[in-house]
Amino acid sequence: MARASALLVWVAVYLLQVALALPTLGPTVKLGNATVTGTKSGSVNKFLGIPYALPPTGDRRFRLPQSIPPYTSSFSATSFAPSCPQHALDLPLPEGLAADAVNFIANSIFAMVFPDSEDCLSLNVVVPANATPNSQLPVVAWIFGGGFELGSTSMYDGKIVVDRSISLGEPVIFVSMNYRVSGFGFLAGKEVKEAGVGNLGLQDQREALRWIQKYISAFGGDPTKVTIWGESAGAISVGLHMVANNGNSEGLFRGGFMESGSPIPVGDITNGQRYYDDIVSQTGCGGTADTLECLRTVPYSTLKAVVNKSPGIFSYQSLNLAWMPRVDGVFLAENPQVLVQQGKVANIPFVTGDCDDEGTLFALSTLNITTDAQLRSYIKTYWMPGASDEVLDELMDLYPDDILSGSPYDTLILNALTPQYKRIASFFGDAVFQAPRRFFLQQRSGEHDTWAFLNKRMKLLPALGATHTTDLLNIFGKGELLDYLIRFVVNLNPNGNPLTTYQWPKYSNDQPQMMTFSDGLIPLTIENDDFREDGINFMMRVTLSNPL
Repeated sequence: MARASALLVWVAVYLLQVALALPTLGPTVKLGNATVTGTKSGSVNKFLGIPYALPPTGDRRFRLPQSIPPYTSSFSATSFAPSCPQHALDLPLPEGLAADAVNFIANSIFAMVFPDSEDCLSLNVVVPANATPNSQLPVVAWIFGGGFELGSTSMYDGKIVVDRSISLGEPVIFVSMNYRVSGFGFLAGKEVKEAGVGNLGLQDQREALRWIQKYISAFGGDPTKVTIWGESAGAISVGLHMVANNGNSEGLFRGGFMESGSPIPVGDITNGQRYYDDIVSQTGCGGTADTLECLRTVPYSTLKAVVNKSPGIFSYQSLNLAWMPRVDGVFLAENPQVLVQQGKVANIPFVTGDCDDEGTLFALSTLNITTDAQLRSYIKTYWMPGASDEVLDELMDLYPDDILSGSPYDTLILNALTPQYKRIASFFGDAVFQAPRRFFLQQRSGEHDTWAFLNKRMKLLPALGATHTTDLLNIFGKGELLDYLIRFVVNLNPNGNPLTTYQWPKYSNDQPQMMTFSDGLIPLTIENDDFREDGINFMMRVTLSNPL
């Protein structure tokens, strides 16, 4: 009897050891003829690093994304894939050995945390664990920011969004996609225009949206209920998808949600010719008959090193980006704001908003500007080379040398890092963020259901205030904006039960009301979108006629 009991114990232990040695099977989904295995994380399932297009390597470098063939081989989707090639960080620090050391360390750490590769066109799908192919859940497609130079899907946890949607009783599916950035995604020049391969990063995003249409049903999503959502460059991307193909959404999305970004005024893709010429020269392609074809043969490490020498988002020219969307005649037929004026906009409801102090982060690179004359020269050189003296006079008057009126706003004499810092920050914030947002809302008033917001949280952040990206804490930090986002994705209206939800009024030219998120005892208020009216009206007018 004792021997039998001992044998049973031994068998039980052996079977337990075998079970522990076997790989744990995660959730699966069928894509074509392939079984894709993900991971379970509490109430959600994650499927990470799924390729959505062929690798843009070799001869496919600097070409439009090519659709991935039907999946035939099963694979594991349990970890993020590499990000696309990242532009080197160039932090706005005083020149010298210390600055060089800090930038080296920052780039090294960034590369370790977010490894990149030219083979990078992947996406991630996070779904409620109980979703089935028949669930038909709404889908939110996240487009990350980073100045069209940086960014990775691995920086953002879609589980936060899906978990909260489940708690609200309005479950959604979260999708995020990697897309080409920097010189790999936004190469410019006449050669690029002639080849029809401009705005490749936006084209990648579009390809990911097509993938969603084809495959999201397998995860339990409804391809007719996709909302595109982004922050910063991601939000600008959302706006550009709305005007791409002259406003034809191709049925890829039914709503837009923009944080710190709207359709911006940009000029022809040949405006970036100098950056193309620099790369061609530095890679040894200058003497070839077809320089673009030559660039496809340059070793990846060599090309990336050359691209990294171009100005980054924290360089002196700041938000006048070397690598950004431009009019290419394919994806963007015209200056996006002209397309908006012409009504060539996807007919969908949208939400758009900004942070109160959008420009402070980017003004750190211009701390050497301390006089009126230096600021005037800077704007003329980098922002408005075609502007007349009268226009520059008006700009300087509307954005005066007064630290009480500069950004961070409402901080009196505090945060004036230089005599011109708060003034420059106000100019940057209005020119690139507030003016395009207000222009978009005013132009589309009465044509769409629209909602606007202003984030004033973190105003006490030294020197920066409610700076660019602080609104992300109101989403991924599980703030109220996350609930409004989820309800918008589900119902195309951010509002919930009026008995339990602070109501967010629609925006119109007659009543330009916006939800304001603030710190303190009264976190939510409704305010009019009429601050700095003269200055922003000027910015809307002058940036439209002086696109970057």
